[in-house]
Amino acid sequence: MAKSFTPEVKRLLVQAGCVLKRQGKGDHEIWFSPLTQRNFVVDQTIKSRHTANAVLKQAGLEKTF
Repeated sequence: MAKSFTPEVKRLLVQAGCVLKRQGKGDHEIWFSPLTQRNFVVDQTIKSRHTANAVLKQAGLEKTF
């Protein structure tokens, strides 16, 4: 089974000051980034490094994976 990038992504988001706004549909969460002043979606099981980097980009952070 492929490892999930979600715990590490969430750790980076919290360090950057992003906050969990609410639970979304299914296994998604809606987060808010103070850097971009936007909401974005985080899946509970991110299995692709490309998806993990896309979430970080939406939050205004650099690629990490």
